[in-house]
Amino acid sequence: MTGLLLVHGAGGSVEGHFGGLTRRLGDRFRYVRGQLPDRPGPGPDEVVDGFVAAADAAGAGTFAVCGYSLGAPLAIRLAVRHPERVSALVLTAPFAYPDHRMRLALALWRGLHETGRHRLLAEHLALNGLGGTFLDATDPDRLRAMLRLAPAPPAGTPAHLELAGRIDVREDLGRLAVPVLVVVTAEDPLVSPARQRALAAAVPGAGTAELATGHLPFWEDPEGWADAVERFLTVGGVR
Repeated sequence: MTGLLLVHGAGGSVEGHFGGLTRRLGDRFRYVRGQLPDRPGPGPDEVVDGFVAAADAAGAGTFAVCGYSLGAPLAIRLAVRHPERVSALVLTAPFAYPDHRMRLALALWRGLHETGRHRLLAEHLALNGLGGTFLDATDPDRLRAMLRLAPAPPAGTPAHLELAGRIDVREDLGRLAVPVLVVVTAEDPLVSPARQRALAAAVPGAGTAELATGHLPFWEDPEGWADAVERFLTVGGVR
């Protein structure tokens, strides 16, 4: 059975970001959880080496990687550092390095988290995560309820944000030698679509798919996202 490593984004989890996708893909893959570190300090190479160890423990010799947000540059680094293990990459809402806008958003995110201001943090994440089309189509009462019921961020969030603030894989983009799909979130206020498309253009032979969502496709268009990933991993011949 083909392995599929799932690497989530900052402030999230494998289940929170990929639960709908794995339910859609069913038992066609041997899933490996790419859990981000819960303590600050590990560098990208140490983190991706841990992913390989998780794949070994799961019995996945070679595997495709789905990386979302921060998971995308980690997936890129993994494919360059361990090219014999990675068969394909799906990079959703990806960035190669944090620009000034992202650094400011990360700093505010961390400050709100560490001071326990979870309601304001939920509003900050909605502002920087949700696309305009989704927001405009959402009933105000429903939006308030969503923010009120938003789960508390995981304890490892500061470590995730610290890693996101220093990762830089620009030099790795041209070294990728596996099939790559970049899923561009075309209304993304956190990672601009222009940056995502530039990343795709820097990867030899990369394909692209575009979703009319912000940074949270698993909330805004889970079926469209699953369609793109499933088509690439199965119809595209990766599996």
